[in-house]
Amino acid sequence: MRYNYKLPGSPKDRIRLIWTILAVLFVFSMISQPRIAYEGAVMGLKTWWNIVFPSLLPFFIASELLMSFGVVHFMGELLDPVMRPLFNVPGSGSFVMAVGFTSGYPIGSMVTARLRTDGLCTRVEAERLMSFTNNSSPLFMLVAVSVGMFNNPGLGVLIAGAHYLSNITLGIILRFYARGSGGIKPAAAGGQNPAARALRKMLQVQRMENRPQGKIIGDAVSKSVANLLNIGGFIILFAVIIKLLGAAGIIEAIAGILGYILLPLGFSPEVLPALGSGFFEMTIGSKLASEAAVPLTQQVVAVGMILAWSGISVHAQAASMIADTDIRMLPFVISRVCHTCLAGIYTYIACRWAGPLEEMAAPVMAVGRLLEGTSRVSFSLNIFLLFIILLTAVIMAALILHTICGLRRSITRK
Repeated sequence: MRYNYKLPGSPKDRIRLIWTILAVLFVFSMISQPRIAYEGAVMGLKTWWNIVFPSLLPFFIASELLMSFGVVHFMGELLDPVMRPLFNVPGSGSFVMAVGFTSGYPIGSMVTARLRTDGLCTRVEAERLMSFTNNSSPLFMLVAVSVGMFNNPGLGVLIAGAHYLSNITLGIILRFYARGSGGIKPAAAGGQNPAARALRKMLQVQRMENRPQGKIIGDAVSKSVANLLNIGGFIILFAVIIKLLGAAGIIEAIAGILGYILLPLGFSPEVLPALGSGFFEMTIGSKLASEAAVPLTQQVVAVGMILAWSGISVHAQAASMIADTDIRMLPFVISRVCHTCLAGIYTYIACRWAGPLEEMAAPVMAVGRLLEGTSRVSFSLNIFLLFIILLTAVIMAALILHTICGLRRSITRK
């Protein structure tokens, strides 16, 4: 006699049951392997306290203050004619892009959620923004990765340039995502200078803010610290998970699965465990990639892919930031896969363009030697960096021309 057993309850109940089973397995694993769990927790705590907390706290506080003082609304009015045709997002997305490109994960998700909560963008626009404004911190790439892991300052420019260029490319591609969904339209110009209109909008927001300045600053600090404590919890949690999965051989299994895709592309088997660890946590994966016994080009490409994917740990942090909104995680995850592919391709092209990467190596003993090592970067790599600078200059020039043209129109009408 055959029995067709079916789990009771709705699909949501079944999902909760699966999570319950995973939580029980996690607790059982920690009880059976307490030393490994402790080592993972210490590793995660050091990563959060030494790298994440000092690098992100100032940006978190500054972003909260700027949003409270209406700077986001100012940039939204001023930059909408630039952000809309390039990325199909409102001008307020320029603020998310600025802090996301300068401060690192997961502040782009946090600020995007705040814009959505304040009604400054639609759900689709928030999903576009969140997908291409989450970047690795330039401080992390230029210092922690290039100097701390590779002992090679010149590689920081290459890794960061490919990382940002691939995300800008992804943002331009994402402008076609759900294109017919519409968006929040900017207010009518009314013949007013764009800069004056943006300033007027900022002052209007400031008048609506009833909290005193001391209260605004205090709330910004407390909210930022609370968010960073939340991030720290995720980092420690996934550091423990990585240690336990590594001891159970699951990391090696994931590396084997990745090998079916990457080995035909020319990757060495020795770099696969780093990519398997980077699937869960980018800092640990990047460190392992820099220590893999493979050519330097493969090490750099692997790090570029890991930083673009960002790890399940960052995905969980982003999910916690948008938990109180209607923003969906699926577009973000798919965009991370696309960013991983683009970053790998761009990093490889940059490595080939820059010439022998070993020639960029420099001893890192003092600031003078660091600058000396940076000056040894090849001419081709300087051209690559120049391309990134020119791309940024074109965007800024479009903004300046738009402002000048608006000013000339207002003077002519007068």
